[in-house]
Amino acid sequence: MIENLIKDLQSRFGESNIKVYDGSKQDTLTIDLSVLLELCHYLRDNELYYFDFLANITAVDYHPDNRFALVYNLASLVYQTQLSLRVELSVENRDKDNLPEVPSISRIWRTADWHEREAFDLMGIYFTGHSDLRRILLPDDWEGFPLRKDYEDADSYHGIPIKGE
Repeated sequence: MIENLIKDLQSRFGESNIKVYDGSKQDTLTIDLSVLLELCHYLRDNELYYFDFLANITAVDYHPDNRFALVYNLASLVYQTQLSLRVELSVENRDKDNLPEVPSISRIWRTADWHEREAFDLMGIYFTGHSDLRRILLPDDWEGFPLRKDYEDADSYHGIPIKGE
């Protein structure tokens, strides 16, 4: 199925926008950010593929290159198939606060709501169009993004020491 899927997606969205990613044991496609929303709709709604479940979104920090990637793990419960989509976010994909920026897919798969909030909270990736993008694990006034490789632990939070000796 994956060979036919790749051919279909490349003909529909352009060969330069869909590439096979070789760094994974699972079927993974690197896709261009410009086709993310349309491609996700297509994968969900096309009866040949019917990727009806978004299992996870993982954010990756490639410090010191100052770039990030998002990996979307999709599943078709009907067809018992899985697929990962990988989107690279370059320095050009930044919002006004210098956060990497990507469109939200939470209107396509509702499970994306919490996954995107977690990636925002811990990695500082901004999801445009998300209906409730705010911290989910850390306090609202927390400074920085703890899963980034360049993150430095604060000595204290509201006067409470948090750095171990």
